[in-house]
Amino acid sequence: MSKIIIRSFADLQQYEGTEIGVSDYHTITQEQINIFADATLDHQWIHLDAERAKTESPFGSTIAHGYLTVSLLPYLWGQIISIENLKMQVNYEIESLRFNQAVTVDSALRLRVKLLSAVNLRGVIKARLEVTMEIENSKKPAFTGVITFLYHFN
Repeated sequence: MSKIIIRSFADLQQYEGTEIGVSDYHTITQEQINIFADATLDHQWIHLDAERAKTESPFGSTIAHGYLTVSLLPYLWGQIISIENLKMQVNYEIESLRFNQAVTVDSALRLRVKLLSAVNLRGVIKARLEVTMEIENSKKPAFTGVITFLYHFN
């Protein structure tokens, strides 16, 4: 899949109300879960103890932290779109977010994005995105929501 190239507000605005694209799949490994646990100080056994998770967890294996899956948004979004002439991108808002299904270790995730709106706020572009984090071979997504990025162009 080729990325959509955005060089200006007008370039982005033309996609308003449409699905922009879908990222490649990214596999969640136990190593990634462990590193995230250390970074966030969230060492709950359901994320880290594979043997205990096999017998005590309703999922049958360790699961990724919900916020680990959310933290992949900018990375996967960057596979869909390339914004050039950019000074800075800022995470601005999570308007809504619903975790629909746990992500078990070694699951593959991909991001599906629809641009709800793009507004020019005196040179800063406010982009509201409808996001769905899909799990390969699953009918239910990991999460759905609406997020907002701010783009500061040069």
